[in-house]
Amino acid sequence: MPNIALESERKRVHVAVGVISDGMDKILISRRAEHLHQGGLWEFPGGKVEAGETVEDALRRELHEELAIEITNFEPLLTISHDYNDKSVLLDVWWISEFFGEPHGREGQPLRWAAIDELSGLEFPAANRAIIVAIQQKARIQSPLSAD
Repeated sequence: MPNIALESERKRVHVAVGVISDGMDKILISRRAEHLHQGGLWEFPGGKVEAGETVEDALRRELHEELAIEITNFEPLLTISHDYNDKSVLLDVWWISEFFGEPHGREGQPLRWAAIDELSGLEFPAANRAIIVAIQQKARIQSPLSAD
């Protein structure tokens, strides 16, 4: 029988996530620090939404703090609720098509531009699987195969 008390006490973290596109077929990903939850895995940049902060403001703040970029064109992609053994996450995921600055890991985290069709072969936290599917669907819609 599940422990109802433990499940109700599970910490829920609200996170603003940015899927940053290079405008072609690559997405910026970063590697989580080993000491963090899901450490060592690849992720889409972003961070916690603070009390009293809108998701959009959190996204702008986090991407500036983590990557030194200013986002200028972004739209909602999807929202994911996922339960891990030790915490629950609510991911507000945004597609970012324009930004100023050259992204670099201000917190020492490795970054790389990954091809969209390469994402499913990389190790991400379980909650990110739905993000990868949404990215691949968006790419197919934006670049339909031409009829010969």
